[in-house]
This record gives sequence, structure tokens and C-alpha cells, in this order.
Amino acid sequence: MRAVPLIFALLLPLTSHAQDRAPILMDVTESHILPRFAELTDNTEALTATARVDCAPGSSSLRTAYGTAFDSWISASHLRFGPTEVEDRAFAMAFWPDTKGFTQKALTGLIAAQDSAVQTPEAFAETSIAGRGLFALERMLFDPALVEQGDAAYRCALIRAIAADIALNAEALNADWQDYGPKLTRPGTDSPYRSEDEALQELFRALTTGLEFTADTRLGRPLGSFDRPRPNRAEARRSGRSTRHVELSLIALRDLAARLSFDHPEVAADLDVAFAHAIERAQALDDPALAGVADPQRRIRIEALQQAINETRSIASTRLGPTLGISAGFNSLDGD
Repeated sequence: MRAVPLIFALLLPLTSHAQDRAPILMDVTESHILPRFAELTDNTEALTATARVDCAPGSSSLRTAYGTAFDSWISASHLRFGPTEVEDRAFAMAFWPDTKGFTQKALTGLIAAQDSAVQTPEAFAETSIAGRGLFALERMLFDPALVEQGDAAYRCALIRAIAADIALNAEALNADWQDYGPKLTRPGTDSPYRSEDEALQELFRALTTGLEFTADTRLGRPLGSFDRPRPNRAEARRSGRSTRHVELSLIALRDLAARLSFDHPEVAADLDVAFAHAIERAQALDDPALAGVADPQRRIRIEALQQAINETRSIASTRLGPTLGISAGFNSLDGD
């Protein structure tokens, strides 16, 4: 008779382990994901309203609204799965890295032709994805080569069309995430996820891929090599937002990591210390466009920031993942 309690005791930890997924999935969905897309909708609508009132590239109110909307996107941009990937919405929101200079070509072409696509949201949504989104708007507001190009009235119409397109994209994202959220929290036949483990792995992958993108792309691209730094490859350098994007991404990922590690205090504490260290390094740079990659002394500090992010990612991969019983698996940076 003693065998029955023994078997029950052996199975109990496994059962409890499986049941731990549901609260985590619900918490991340309700408190981390959905509020971010709701905020993105609000702030992109405000951007559109501001552009209707004042479309001048140098307008302080327009640039402020643009920055607030971009902040919201960066804080949600690590959630590149589900509705975010439908119809290339993430790229329509922020087409970067733009390794071939397609954004400038798209915008120059629209202005030169005075393309009538700016007249309706439906027509503009069919234009090149490189000429849409927050990076296209950055060019229209901050790039000297574009702020004076062509007819002023058309440039104003284009700025308003880009802003309206961003807001419509954000609205679609938010609406679809409201429907997708329950599928993430309740895996099964009506969900893209067969089990809670699969859903949790999706969230863990968002964490590790977000850290990888920030270290290898947001910092790695402008760092280049010591002999050949690439400051002009920094994200959103024209608007002086490169370092801010690193900081905002780390803050968002820190929140996700805390929620995923909630039931494992030691791992959660180590992750929080690592994130705090990386965020402090980003805040101390005083280098908005990461121009310091080309200066040996300032470069060291940017490399130290990159190392701090990689150390944080290592803790997530080697400690949080195994503790949760999952791995990062395939991520969107791996290609096809």
C-alpha cells in the first residue's frame, strides 16, 4: 500500500509544474501585452490628430507626438508573434533595418510623382512598405534631404497620410490582440498553441529574441568593427532616438522577464539585477544617436552596454529557460 502514496508524491511536482503556466500566461497577456497595444493605439491616434493640425516638419508638437508614438511601439516591438506578424504589420509600423535605403527611395518617388495614394488610407496602404511607418515619418520630419524636397503641400499630405496609416495599423493590431489574447491564455483546439508549454515558449522566445535584437542589431549595427564603425547605421539616429530605443526595449523586456520568473525568486532577482545594470549603462551614455561608436573612448562604454545585455540574455537562456522547462527554440531573427 505504501507504493500508492509514493507514486502520488512523485507525480505531484509534475502536476503542480504544469499548473503553474496558466497564471503566468494570464498575467503576461493581461498586464504586459494588451496594455501596450492599447497605449500604442491611443498615442498613434494622437499623432494623427496632431499632424492634421500642424504638418510642419519642425513643429515641436508634431515631433513630440511622433516621439510618444514611437516610444509606445518600441515598448511593444518585442512581441513579434501572433497579430503583430500578420500582413507584415511590424514592418509596416517600423521598417528597419533598411539595409538597401528603400525608405528614402520610396518617399522620394512618392514626392516626385505627387502620388495620389496619399488621398485615401486604402490606397496608401498599398504603397511600398518602406515608405510607411515610423521610420518613413522620421525621414519626413528630420531628414534635410526630404523636408525641402518637392511641393510643400504634397509633403504635408504625405506626412498626414503616413501618420494616419500608422494609427490604422496600430488600431488593427490592438483589435486583433484583444481576440488573440485568450488564445494565448487558453491553449487547445481553438488556439495556435497546443499546450501551455508552447504558449509559454512563445513568450520566452520574445524575451530572448528581444535581447538579441537589441544587442546585435540596435547596438551591433552601428558598432560595426573597431576599425570600421558604422554610426550612420544606428536606429532612428536622425531623431536622436538610438539610445532611447535601447533603454525602452530593456525596460519592457525587464517587465516581461519579471512576470515569467515570478515563481522563481532567485532567478527573478538575478535577472532584475542584470537588467538594472544594463539599463543604468544605457542611461549613462549621454549619446542619443550612438555617434560615440566612432570614438575609441566612448565606444568602450557602448561595448560595455552590449556586453551587459548579452549577460542578461545568458541568464535568461541558461537559468530561466531550464527553470521553466522550455528553450527559446526558433526565433524570428533566424530567417527561413
